[in-house]
Amino acid sequence: MPEPKSTFDATYPCDFYEPAELFEPDQMYTIPEIARLLQELEPDAEVDPDTEAVLIDWAIPWVMTHAEDLVIAEPLEDDGPGYYGVAPHAVEGEAGEGAAEEGSEDADSHDGA
Repeated sequence: MPEPKSTFDATYPCDFYEPAELFEPDQMYTIPEIARLLQELEPDAEVDPDTEAVLIDWAIPWVMTHAEDLVIAEPLEDDGPGYYGVAPHAVEGEAGEGAAEEGSEDADSHDGA
């Protein structure tokens, strides 16, 4: 059921990371790892299954929305997950006239989602 905005103590901008801000340029990530990164957790952070399901529900549309700035790799095993990484053009676009290394420094220093 919808709720009036006045019901809430505060509202916040709905800002999400860009792939170049979220990923290390030389790494590939699974959907569960992306879900954790979007919550400012380490990719291998322990979360309970119910929380992970909610995080994944947020991560899948994020991946779809940013598909143009991502690359995908086949699973490492037949029944394993796919892997996603930032596309080279997206890193260059974030870093400006510098190089991908500048983009990774920006990603490390980003404080908010």
